[in-house]
Amino acid sequence: MKAIVIDEPGDASVLRPAAAPDPVVGDGEVLVRVHASAVNRADVLQRQGSYPPPPGTSAILGLELAGDVAAVGGGVTRFRLGDRVYGLSGGGGYAELATIDESLAMPIPDAFDYQQAAALPEVFFTANIAIRTLGRLQPGERALIHAGGSGVGTAAIQIVKLIGGEAWITAGSEEKCAKARDLGADVAINYKTQDFAEEVRTGTDGRGVDVILDVVGAGYWPRNIASLATGGRLVLIALLGGATTEVDLSALLRRRLQVFGSVLRARPLSERAALTRDYQEHLEPALADGRMRPVIDRVFPLREAAEAHRYMEANRNFGKIVLDVAGG
Repeated sequence: MKAIVIDEPGDASVLRPAAAPDPVVGDGEVLVRVHASAVNRADVLQRQGSYPPPPGTSAILGLELAGDVAAVGGGVTRFRLGDRVYGLSGGGGYAELATIDESLAMPIPDAFDYQQAAALPEVFFTANIAIRTLGRLQPGERALIHAGGSGVGTAAIQIVKLIGGEAWITAGSEEKCAKARDLGADVAINYKTQDFAEEVRTGTDGRGVDVILDVVGAGYWPRNIASLATGGRLVLIALLGGATTEVDLSALLRRRLQVFGSVLRARPLSERAALTRDYQEHLEPALADGRMRPVIDRVFPLREAAEAHRYMEANRNFGKIVLDVAGG
């Protein structure tokens, strides 16, 4: 099969098209002929050598995929040859063929093509955990979403609005802020020209927001804490601004704040299966009927995976970067 391989960690230039052995479908697994995958920050980190795949997971990049069932392993009962499926596989999406556990695979809703389906799992699962599960956002509450123009950010905006909350976002350009407003964001803050903590303070009359979805970590910690309302919840899903900072614990006690951390890939299969079912129950219906949608910025052919990584690292995208595997 054709795939994107890495001989040694490095910058985007280490990604190269090559022939790779076809994966062998195991018991309880589905073999998928991949039509589309998508680029995630986790792929960039793995390419750089700082985020190795978990044991038993394909070393080929690509956490999410969409395609057709090409074979089924022993014990598989939910899928047949030719079924259109998508899901969060944990690895292998940058290739013509990939395996996924039956419990993680989902039928593609009729409303979506392969590229749209591939743009859904990673970002909507992540945003669902941050906003609904850990953040416990309620109707009428405010959520501040950092990196509002990212794939996770665009998913989070829509989930907040689906719940009936107020979506505040930060982004690094006026263009991204405008697109976020078009998507449903109530307030968009350009972090390059505005102090988000000050904007939250003045915009909420000092009350603060109820939930913060953060990808920055240490660099935003003091301002995130200052921006939370009493009883607020901070959910960390990445540490792009560092992992170490000084913490004033008294603020957490005094204002009854809660801080959560969340990752997806390292979770055991049973948890990832439960997250898949939760997504299908709470979010997929709204995606299937058009109340929410995948936001795709650009589609690259698989052979241009290196350029797709450079595009992400330059923060040029609003929404998802998708790889056309079948055509590329």
